[in-house]
Amino acid sequence: MSKIKVQIACSAIAALLFAAHGARCAEVPAGTVIEKANIDKVKADTFDGHTIGSMLTDKVEWQIRNWGLKITLDHAKPFPTEPRFVDLTKQYSSQVKYDEKTRSVSGYVGGLPFPNISESDPAAADKIMWNFYYAPQEGDTIYNRFFYVLTNADKGIESKQDWVYQRYYFKGRLTDEKPVSGDGSLLAETYLLAQSPDDIKGIGVYIIRKDTNEFEETYGYLKSARRTRRLSGGAWMDPIGGTDELSDDINVHNARPDWYKSFKLIGKRWVLAMSNARPDKDAHDAAKSGTPDEFPLTDFKNAPYWNPIDKWQPREVYVIEATPPADHPYSKKVMYVDVNVFHPYYAEIYDKKGEFWKFSNERLRPKVSESGMHVISTPYVEVIDFKARHATIVPIYQQRTDPKGVGPDHWSLEQMALMAK
Repeated sequence: MSKIKVQIACSAIAALLFAAHGARCAEVPAGTVIEKANIDKVKADTFDGHTIGSMLTDKVEWQIRNWGLKITLDHAKPFPTEPRFVDLTKQYSSQVKYDEKTRSVSGYVGGLPFPNISESDPAAADKIMWNFYYAPQEGDTIYNRFFYVLTNADKGIESKQDWVYQRYYFKGRLTDEKPVSGDGSLLAETYLLAQSPDDIKGIGVYIIRKDTNEFEETYGYLKSARRTRRLSGGAWMDPIGGTDELSDDINVHNARPDWYKSFKLIGKRWVLAMSNARPDKDAHDAAKSGTPDEFPLTDFKNAPYWNPIDKWQPREVYVIEATPPADHPYSKKVMYVDVNVFHPYYAEIYDKKGEFWKFSNERLRPKVSESGMHVISTPYVEVIDFKARHATIVPIYQQRTDPKGVGPDHWSLEQMALMAK
């Protein structure tokens, strides 16, 4: 948008919203903090050519006004492009097929399945979500150490749990000579394993995700009983332990697109999101264990004890309305998905009555993996249950991406049992 158009738009908004206060519209500098005390004064101002008010979603503005959220503005940095990923897209995207009747996809090997999506395409929302499902661009192999920090809006931190999250992608691989590992029947295998406290240590799940529309094979492991049992096919939409997060909330959205009833593209817009978040090394300070400063990227000193401490950048997103299956705990999710990397930043989540319930927020950060590939990491997550006045904060304090010597044989029930010892 030209400077003249920005000035005209700015003047119009200021005249309509703030004439009574004599407010003037201006381009604010990076470092400006948007909070309850000044939100009405700065909404008509601009940052990087966009009015601040236009970049605040209703539910983000609601949190600023009612839940103490503060947003520090920062200039956005581009997500670096990985050449290998671009090459795989060029080589294989033409063979990917979308079935309008089943909403399923076939022929995926690597890269983006749908690099060119028209907003007028009736299947645009589905294709956007298939891009994220098949190509989250987080690396071929993920090894994360993280905490589940459970916090209450009135009392602060209730408990913390130390966990391991590992995932191996069988398709779209960038570090191997061939983009597919194995016979092509599997998409990913995942471990989620508790490390502490002692009463949950060794509890975990092992998840096998096939490249079909079958539900995942999910196996639960209980160290104390040295027993593994297969969980129901609906485990992907169950809560994780005693947290506010469903398995479906991992990475904001963790379901195969055709498991959902539908996706609808509401449109494009600009929002503020934590897209250049601080790195995992800043997420945890072990020397301050047991104090609010142990997790310095969350405001655990002030109620509601869950607001992020980080910088927010302008990002253009697709707004996607997702309708889950009838037996899902949610009635609707509204996701804000980056138009360039197809990763959702956050989601507004609604209960069965259609009332706003949760806010799932994921901070993103570009990084270079141990193999030298450009990937998109997730150093921090918040899942806030406003009805329960409760939240699950997920500081990911160690992120290893594409570690050497970790192959598909590392994933099995036997291997998980060994890890639980």
